[in-house]
Amino acid sequence: MNEADLNADVADRMLLQRMSAGDRVALATLYHSYHGRLCRFLARLTRRADVIEEVINDCFLVTWQKAGDFRGDSRVSTWIMGIAYRCGLKALRQHGDEPVEDDAVPEERIPSTDPDEDRELRDWLGKGLDRLSADQRVVIELVYGVGHTLEDVATIMQCPVGTVKARLFHARVKLRNVLPALAGESPIYKENVP
Repeated sequence: MNEADLNADVADRMLLQRMSAGDRVALATLYHSYHGRLCRFLARLTRRADVIEEVINDCFLVTWQKAGDFRGDSRVSTWIMGIAYRCGLKALRQHGDEPVEDDAVPEERIPSTDPDEDRELRDWLGKGLDRLSADQRVVIELVYGVGHTLEDVATIMQCPVGTVKARLFHARVKLRNVLPALAGESPIYKENVP
């Protein structure tokens, strides 16, 4: 863990301690700090903006209720992502994942000199990610989008590290096949190649 991540985790732990004492300002601070990351992460589970917001609210209700129970076995961000993941799975079981308009999910803005180029790249990658299973999309987002380690992802998803590695491997192989096809080129790799 680099120094910035360590400092962020220390600050998050202090917020949890304040929350366990009933400090609503600490809750609001943590909520605002994580809202964007959780939106992006949960958008890999569902494209329904209403479900994403519901899951974030449910996640922070649990975080508020369990702040005093945080044992420190992982980073606070790992703990919160795990809560969001489980709340997301529960919401999908309750609501399903019917398609919605693409512009219903807020996009994270990536700075660029050419906004059209970034939009085209994001759309292309988004279409590729849509071809993956929900578990594969979540692993890709947690590892490459959020920057969690494989061990953190295993903690979040409550599965062995080997399962995370397998999902990541299969997601990358599938993307190697799908992305060139979406760009009008022929796939490079076969999905069953080791």
